[in-house]
Amino acid sequence: MKSSLPHVTPTETAARSVRQPPVMLSDHDGQLRAMDTDGCVLIPGVLSPEEIVALRSALDRLQPFGFDSGGEKTRYHFKCVFNRERIWLEQSDRQGIIELAESLMGSQCHMIGMTAWKTFPGGDKPWLHTDKLWNPYLPPSTWMDPKFSLPPLICTAHFYLQDQSRELCPTYVIPGSHRSGRNVEPGESTWLGRETEPILCKAGDCLFFRSEVWHSGSANTSDQVRYLLQVHYAHRDVAQKFSPWPFQYNPEILAVATARQRRLLGEHPESAYG
Repeated sequence: MKSSLPHVTPTETAARSVRQPPVMLSDHDGQLRAMDTDGCVLIPGVLSPEEIVALRSALDRLQPFGFDSGGEKTRYHFKCVFNRERIWLEQSDRQGIIELAESLMGSQCHMIGMTAWKTFPGGDKPWLHTDKLWNPYLPPSTWMDPKFSLPPLICTAHFYLQDQSRELCPTYVIPGSHRSGRNVEPGESTWLGRETEPILCKAGDCLFFRSEVWHSGSANTSDQVRYLLQVHYAHRDVAQKFSPWPFQYNPEILAVATARQRRLLGEHPESAYG
């Protein structure tokens, strides 16, 4: 598969991507506009320097079990970390991020996952894909009509725990590709002539994107370990995907969870389906 990921230059330093301009945490309307047009939005300064240090330390404390995967030669992928320490639960409803999730997927939206990653030098590789495609039967003319809008059912928040340079396996996206209405075909690296764009951002920034956006990880060609937290949100009627099965909530986490956090964990009022 030919990749559009550009050659890494050793002299390049981390800076926010010019082609994917950030939208401030307080600019809720601007975030919604970006999600409609681009299917993704970069929100700067979501985490403080102190929170970043604490989260990286918490990630270093994680030990794999259940469906966790990886090893120190490539990467660690830890699932459902909200159930392990309170510091992870607190990231489920970050101010400004949870309001965006609720505006897009409803006041009863919940988490379907929270994963933490450590990617070691030499680990990972480009893989352009969508996470979940909805309504692929709609014709291309419908998707390309600017009057057509399909509310997202699943979105992901990437919380970056260090500055993202081209060397430190940044996320790549094709803004607007949620309107392709299809999955990536083998060998594709562009959509309507638009190439993947690296999310070169600062520690504490958050990339929020819908599941249909074409996106990719990339190789870690640096000498650092990359730290990343993902929070996956969904409409209430999308099933939660907590593992390992049978999943059991940590009673210590439930004891300290707020009402909103308990809803994000799955405590909902009765509805048509239960």
